[in-house]
Amino acid sequence: MSAMTAEHDRLVSVDSHVHFTDEWIKARLRKELHAVWDDANQKAEEYAAKVLRGGQKNLELEDFVDPEASKDPGHFNPKGKLEAMDRDGVFAEVIFPELAGAKIVNPSLMGNDWKEVFQGYNNAMADFAAYDPVRLMTAYQLPLYDIDFAVKEVERLAKEKKARCVQLTPFPSDYGLPDFYHERYVPLWKTIEETGLTILNHLDLKLSLWDVFRRDPTPQKGIFTGLAWAPLAETIAMWILTGTLEKYPKMKVLFVEPGLGWLPWFFETLLDPRMHQHYEFPGVKRPPSETFKAQCGATFMYEPLGLKAAYDYFGADCLYWSTDFPHPATCWPNSREQVISQFKEAGIPDADRRKITSENGLNVFGLK
Repeated sequence: MSAMTAEHDRLVSVDSHVHFTDEWIKARLRKELHAVWDDANQKAEEYAAKVLRGGQKNLELEDFVDPEASKDPGHFNPKGKLEAMDRDGVFAEVIFPELAGAKIVNPSLMGNDWKEVFQGYNNAMADFAAYDPVRLMTAYQLPLYDIDFAVKEVERLAKEKKARCVQLTPFPSDYGLPDFYHERYVPLWKTIEETGLTILNHLDLKLSLWDVFRRDPTPQKGIFTGLAWAPLAETIAMWILTGTLEKYPKMKVLFVEPGLGWLPWFFETLLDPRMHQHYEFPGVKRPPSETFKAQCGATFMYEPLGLKAAYDYFGADCLYWSTDFPHPATCWPNSREQVISQFKEAGIPDADRRKITSENGLNVFGLK
């Protein structure tokens, strides 16, 4: 693979991050709601400190970011973001908030104000993307507490904000909600199909994982932070083995930051064989790996061995590259060099490298 062939690709990162400050959010809310926002943040932090962390050391944002990248203006404002992307040679990015608003914008913390604040939060994300609506794609938050409201929000975001994707929690049960197969979600899945938005399930901390945090004796909770990928196996199985994705064949779900190496093993050894054993999966008519290839995808950063394994098993069409800016695994500002070296190490031909780092993202988010 030559450097020249990769230099002309329009790289699309399907996972990068922005720190939406309290000031940025509150500027899009009525003044009367500023206190609601602040109070919910305080309550959420008190709960995290007392219950989740059990009074142990707080992990700051700095524990999860690259020291240089996290201080770059691209972590905070749209002009800086585009300049950081230009230095990195990246054409477009999907942007996730560092601290998802959906975690605190809910009825239990905000009472009857939560819907207005939720829309304000998404408006704040839209204002960021509006700086360049082609190159900046925000992963709009979508609440699952009230499906009628979620449906209206999808319609609003698609029409007014030209949204391309929405972020859902991968673990609705952590919020006391049914899993994705439940009939209450039918209007939402139908609407998402109609609008053509892509669902993003980003790596997140499952509630039960905090027990590991409290038991982890290492200084920076390295055991805890190294296990976040594992619960995504549950999310993938819930989408596929319940027949939910087959029921909505136009729906697309991307798993963001799951790691690739375990996925071929998971499907080849656990999911696909169960179709031929004594297990019954009503509504599932094709091997789970076929559904994954047709309707799902997974992102990665630097993982040449895992990339090769996933490429050999799934092919190129369901793999999506990302920079993960500004987290420790980021390849910023050397993404093009890393793309060349990683794909050379993985032995993937130029045409499929172009698919994985550019064309898949351009296609799924309608940038072509």
